[in-house]
Order: sequence, then C-alpha cells, then structure tokens
Amino acid sequence: MSMKEKYALTDEGAKNVRLGAFWTVVVNIVAMFGVGFFFILMDQLVRALTQGEPLPDMLPYAIGLVVFAIVLWTAHWFQYDYTYGKTYRESGKQRIGLAERLRELPLSFFGKRDLADLTETIMTDATTMEHVYSHVLPYLYGTCISTGIVAACLLVFNWQLALAALWSVPVAFATLFWSRRFSAPLMRKTRSHALDMTENTQEMLECVREIRATNQVDAYLGQADSLIDRHEKSLFKSEVGMGIPVQFTQVIMRFGIATTILAGSLMLADGSIGFMVMFGFLLVVSRIYAPFDQSMLMLAELFMATEVAAPRMKALYDEPVATGSKTFKPCGYDVTFEDVTFSYGDGDEPVVSNVSFVASEGEVTALVGPSGSGKSTLTKLAARFWDADSGRVLVDGVDVTTIDPETLLKDYSVVFQDVLLFDDTVMGNIRLGRRDATDEEVLAAAKAAMCDDFVRKLPQGYDTMIGENGSKLSGGERQRISIARALLKGSPIVLLDEATASLDVENESQVQQALSNLLAGKTVIVIAHRMRTVMSADKIVVLDEGRVVEEGSPDNLLAENGLFARMVNLQGQSSAWTL
Repeated sequence: MSMKEKYALTDEGAKNVRLGAFWTVVVNIVAMFGVGFFFILMDQLVRALTQGEPLPDMLPYAIGLVVFAIVLWTAHWFQYDYTYGKTYRESGKQRIGLAERLRELPLSFFGKRDLADLTETIMTDATTMEHVYSHVLPYLYGTCISTGIVAACLLVFNWQLALAALWSVPVAFATLFWSRRFSAPLMRKTRSHALDMTENTQEMLECVREIRATNQVDAYLGQADSLIDRHEKSLFKSEVGMGIPVQFTQVIMRFGIATTILAGSLMLADGSIGFMVMFGFLLVVSRIYAPFDQSMLMLAELFMATEVAAPRMKALYDEPVATGSKTFKPCGYDVTFEDVTFSYGDGDEPVVSNVSFVASEGEVTALVGPSGSGKSTLTKLAARFWDADSGRVLVDGVDVTTIDPETLLKDYSVVFQDVLLFDDTVMGNIRLGRRDATDEEVLAAAKAAMCDDFVRKLPQGYDTMIGENGSKLSGGERQRISIARALLKGSPIVLLDEATASLDVENESQVQQALSNLLAGKTVIVIAHRMRTVMSADKIVVLDEGRVVEEGSPDNLLAENGLFARMVNLQGQSSAWTL
C-alpha cells in the first residue's frame, strides 16, 4: 500500500511528507557532522595534552562552527517548512476535500451514516491526521533513514562496536510492532466509545426541550455520566496498553549504551581500539538514541492514526459518488415515473413499489395519501436525492440518474416539510435561492411569500440574524422564508412538501394565491395532508402503502368514492370536532 493510500494523503501531501522526511535526514546528518567536528577537536586537544603536540589553531574551527551553524539553520528552515507549513496547508485542503466528497455523495449515504460519526471524521480524525502529517511521518521516516546511513558508516568504521551499539534498535522496534496486536483493539474500542459519547451529547443538545418537557433530565445525565466513565476507562486502558510497550522499548534501547561501554572497555583493554575511538562511539550512540525516544512516542500515535483515523477518512473517499452528465437542457419539463420501486436500505421493505404517473408541465400534480405511503420519497426521487432501485424517473424523457445531481437541481425549486435555515440574515437566507439576485428581486420574492409583514417588525428588518436554523422565528415564519427562497430561484420544476403546513388559515390562503400566480406554467408536484389545499390541483395521485391506487382530477376522484373521497370526508368530519 502506498503512503498516499495508507495515510489518506493527496498527491501533493504525499510529496510534501517525503520532502519533509528528506530534510529531516539532512538535519540529522548535519547534526552528526557536528558530532564529528567536536570529535576531531577533542582528538587534537587530547593529543596536545597527552603527547605534547601544539594546541590546534582555533580560527579554522571557529569558521567551521559558523559554517556549521548556517548549514544547520538552513536545513532546519526547509525541514520546518515542509513538515509544518506545507503540512498545515495540506490539512486544510484535506478538510475541504472531505467536504467536497460529502457534497458529491448521494443522500442515500447520509441515510446510512450517523451525523455525529461524520462530524467526528471531519473534525477529530482530520485533526489526528494533521498532527501525524506534521509531527510524526517526516520525523519518523527521516530518523529511520538517517540512522540507517549512520549505522552503515559505523559498521564500516568498526563493526564490532557498531553491533554492540545498534542491536537494541531493531529489537525495540520489533517489540513495539509486536505489541500492536494487543493495543490496536483497545484503540478501536476507545474510538467507538468516544463516538457513543459524542452522539449522546449531540442528542441531548438537539432534544433539550423534549428532555425537559418529559422530565428525563436525570436519566439523560445519568446516561451521559455512564458513557463518559466508560470512555475514560477505555482511554486509560488504551494509553496503558500503548504506554507500557513504549517505555519498555526505550529501556531496551538504553541497553545498547551498556553493551557499547562493555564491548568498548574489553576492546580498549586488549588494545583493539584507542580511547578516542571509544569516546567517538559513545558520542555517536548518545546522538542516535535521542531521536528514537520521540520516535517511539510517535509510533504510538501513528498506530492510532493507521488503525482508526486514516481508514475512516479513506472510507469516505472510497464511497461511490453520484455522477452524471454536466449538461442538461431539456425542451420540456414533464416529470415521468415509470415502474419506480425504492427502499431506503438493503433488505428493507420497499417504500414505493411500481409507481407510474406523469406530472405534466404547466400543471399542478398533488400527491396525497396516508402517512408513510411514499409521497415525500417520490419527490426526493424526482430530484435525485436518492436513486430508484428499479424503474426510471424521467424529465422530458431523460433519466435523472444520467444527470449530475447539481446540474439537475438547477432546474428544481424545493420546499420540504422540514425547513432548514442558516444562521444568517433574512436577506441572506432568501438569496440562497439565487446568489446573483438583486435586493429588489429578493424583496419581491419575500412579499410574494407573505414574509414582508413579519420581517419589517424584526429589529434590523431583512438584515436581522435569525439564529441557528431560524431559532428566532416561528415555524410559520421559517416556512415562508423557505417558500420565498424557492420562488426566487424560479426553476421550471417545483416540489412542495407540505409547504403551507405551519401557516395559519389567513396566511395559508394568501400564500396559496401567491403560489398559484407565480407557479403558472411550471411543473409543480405538491404534497399535502389538508385535502382542501389540493382541490384546485390539475391532477391528484393517491398513494397507499407505496402504490398508486387512484389518479385523476379532484372531481373525478370524488365521484369514484374511493380512498381520496374517504380522506376528504374524514377531514370534513374532523373539522367540526371541538373540545
């Protein structure tokens, strides 16, 4: 497996890691030259003191020291740039790349994955890998390469002392890699427990009103305490499981110093080597082991990354994206369903089965039926938020699965039952419908959707920040802003899923009139549970248990006295109900 695949890097990121490792090698080799420089100086001083030779001229050494400092500083600068500066830019690109990948994925992917899990991947896993790219990979690879170069030189110089000094390094690394089989399951369990804790926290924040209203505060806090304790214990086990082998390997490496002293002393005693050779080896050995102390700690972090973070990020990149043609210029906008069958998961019961009907351009087609009959699913299939398991959804005879989703959605305006607004101004939220719209066009859409009256009463009018998901507005106000956004977009296909469900009777009537005027000539698919809101539709498609059971104009369906007529009668009876 290549470095790019193993660590979820881009091409440029892999290149920068290699360059960072290269400059780490340069820094370590230059530092070794410093050790050699010091050894030569000490050798001449010892000779002067023990053999009566004249003291060396210090000027060349002073110049050499200055040159050494300049070279070392330059090498460090390049090392810092490639291991930190370019790596952080790579991390930024990677986060943007993950976001872009999520943007390209079909919505069916999000139906299978927990949002807290995805958030952890983008935030926590990306942060973990950022630290690995900057602090671990270049340093670790560079240290191993430079140590190999120095080891080869030592073996050439004196292989007996070299073996005595270096045997502990491969043994320490082998021990650490062997311990991975025990620590890896602990790391994965810790990550799983952290995710459970995050999901519980997110759920509490999202459902805080319901939790308080149902007196479940103590129960949820108790569950949170339990999950935090479980994560703390698993984290402790994981750190101990990795910490003990790391400390043990550092002790093993220190045995190399002892064996160097022992072997050097024996060779010094029998005259095989001189004192300065022994001294030089001890200098080099002390320099070799220091980087490996940090390398062992880095390996523990690298194991965590390669076992958990990198595979999770790579899994996102491996997910198949929704692809298709970037060009879509139909002559008409009839939306046709041909024997469409769809289920939300493998092995699940189909939500819709063999559905066929045509929503004609210039007409309003209403989808009605009991809850769970597949109405909202059909609108999402029409917009290619999901792809049908079988059958086809066509726009002017073109299968929507052959069109790139973003290209396709340029011709759709959508208002769903669950309104989503952003923590922005009213003007900014409406302008999402069409970024290049003028202020006058935004105001016209707002007035058509009956937003103007309540917006004028806000502290800063259209420049008022409305809070996360429009928290400062009522449900009806949020829905009207969503309608204004769709009207501003002005697409030839309009999907309305309970678009007036949160409006009072007066505003509902006014918005319906505005919709009737502004949606003329478009292909409109409307979902509504209030039968009176679809009585003016050109066509009604009645669904039951995922199948089309009736289809026709309101008058014809009432005359048939089927499911539609029954639903109209039941709502008429319920309207007379009082407390």
